[in-house]
Amino acid sequence: KVPLMFAFLYLFVCSLDVLSSAFQLAGGKVAGDIFKDNAILSNPVAGLVGGILVTVLVQSSSTSTSIIVSMVSSGLLEVRSAIPIIMGSNIGTSVTNTIVALMQAGDRSEFKRAFAGATVHDCFNWLSVLVLLPLEVVSGYLYHVTRLVVATFNIRSGKDAPDLLKIITEPFTKLIIQLDKSVITGIATGDESLHNRSLIRVCHCSTKGIESLQNITRQKCQPQPLSQLCCGAGEHLFTDTPLPDLAVGLVLLAGSLIVLCTCLILLVKLLNSLLKGQVAKAIQKVINTGWEDLCLLGRLGMALMRSNGTGWGASPTGLGVISIERAYPLTLGSNIGTTTTAILAALARPGPMGMPLLQIALCHFFFNISGILLWYPLPFTRLPIRMAKALGERTAKYRWFAVLYLIICFLLLPSLIFGISMAGWRALVGVGTPFLGLLFFVGLVNALQAHSPGRLPKWLQTWDFLPAWMHSLQP
Repeated sequence: KVPLMFAFLYLFVCSLDVLSSAFQLAGGKVAGDIFKDNAILSNPVAGLVGGILVTVLVQSSSTSTSIIVSMVSSGLLEVRSAIPIIMGSNIGTSVTNTIVALMQAGDRSEFKRAFAGATVHDCFNWLSVLVLLPLEVVSGYLYHVTRLVVATFNIRSGKDAPDLLKIITEPFTKLIIQLDKSVITGIATGDESLHNRSLIRVCHCSTKGIESLQNITRQKCQPQPLSQLCCGAGEHLFTDTPLPDLAVGLVLLAGSLIVLCTCLILLVKLLNSLLKGQVAKAIQKVINTGWEDLCLLGRLGMALMRSNGTGWGASPTGLGVISIERAYPLTLGSNIGTTTTAILAALARPGPMGMPLLQIALCHFFFNISGILLWYPLPFTRLPIRMAKALGERTAKYRWFAVLYLIICFLLLPSLIFGISMAGWRALVGVGTPFLGLLFFVGLVNALQAHSPGRLPKWLQTWDFLPAWMHSLQP
């Protein structure tokens, strides 16, 4: 059972990688166009929601981060303007965890725990942005702190560290699909000619060398060692496909979701059979350590794997292996660990551009550190746990609410805010202020209804005077 469990886990991680490629094929060029708009460069709210949309579209925070890095390198984007986009990327990357939780919707109690374990990451990121984005706009807190760090320490460039997780998965995923991610970056930096170019990397190789196909949609291969100059080098499942990028993306999306669901179901069954008796006691003994140990474990693990722990939060929490209280510090640790990718990439960049890139990477790091200081040290500050539990309760009762939550929080709301922000600050303030005021009023009334209804007018002590659809999900 243990070798089978590791095999399914490997396929599960590979399916997430292919899922990311599918999203990039389907929405990568749209993501590049979002970053190309100059209005996003000067408007922090547009930058935030643009970062969310791009990361959701490509399902890869590393891809969206690389676009930001390229724009800074080319002088199209200043460090100060890139900070809100980094915050949005941090929110967008948590959507995959929530998608994985949907795969456990078959059992209500399991789904309740899984969805709460997944959305605790969402709640942490949203709450952190609600506090830190206004603070950054007013004071430039992250910009000044990171500039001071970069100026104080004499940091020199070094070699980039290997991505251990990709070293394990790429031999398999490269047989399925290979993408040229520079196309997305090129579109974002203003190269209009790349709109007609395919994201799918297609190479034909021979003993004389590696030549590109005579087609505008194909990319020229990079020279490789003689040992690799053989027929089939660099080929994958979609090497000569006549299908457009969108069709390939949809095929990969369907296939990767099927594999992901199958592996998750089989992993659940295997873990349920393994986690009994002495094994269960041993795991509980390891898991029931201090908060700090779990936070350190998450940070070190994700730093080594160069991954944000996508998908881990929902599955074990849904199985009941760990509680959401224990999953929360591990999530925070993984949030810090994933920032090492950008930091190491910036340290590997030679020349004067290494310092601005390092400053961007440190902004991401200090954003997560600041969020932890806000929402972790004291028990009453751990609002993400309570919010995630409430979402778990809601989705256990109405399972369709999980899909609605995903669509609203990661697509409709960011798109709406992005569209309004394009009209300028006046439009954003004019629409946003009444909306935020209404949300505050509803929250205040709900709190008073629960704890001190006598302070409210009789007609406000319940929401019964409203139509049912306005205060209940039952209809």
